[in-house]
Amino acid sequence: MLSWTLTFLIIAIIAAFLGFGGIAAGAASIAKVLFFVFLALFIFSVLFGRRRV
Repeated sequence: MLSWTLTFLIIAIIAAFLGFGGIAAGAASIAKVLFFVFLALFIFSVLFGRRRV
């Protein structure tokens, strides 16, 4: 999931550099959402992934 975030971030940077503002804003917002989903899943797995029975 983090790789998808980096992919959309790179797309946003390239689009902004080339002057495509709408595409850059869309890709940046998708990257932000994916990053927060990744962060929430990571914290969830750290907290509940190592429980011993």
